Amino acid sequence: MIFETQFLLALVTTWILEIPVLIILVRYYFRQTTLSITRITAAGVLCTALTLPYLWFVLPVYLDVYYIPVGELFVAFTEALILNKVLKLDPKVALLCSFVMNFISFFFGSILL
Repeated sequence: MIFETQFLLALVTTWILEIPVLIILVRYYFRQTTLSITRITAAGVLCTALTLPYLWFVLPVYLDVYYIPVGELFVAFTEALILNKVLKLDPKVALLCSFVMNFISFFFGSILL
């Protein structure tokens, strides 16, 4: 399978894993019932669409050995910022959501792909 196809598969898999986690955390764990499922879903799509290309195509060129830990931290903090701005989540809540989302997608993604 060519690298770009692997990327697209990872993109869709990440959306499938992370968006439900984000919805559960925001709506049910943190009880942000004023945020619609559509808005939360859109924020999840945006997070992955903006960070995964950097994680796959840009960061490996510059980080070499430290690619995975530094890359995942970069993604988690960037997505937390996106969640904070788009959903108006408290920064700590946004960071926790981001870390949980990325843990789930990294863990299951490494098993599935």
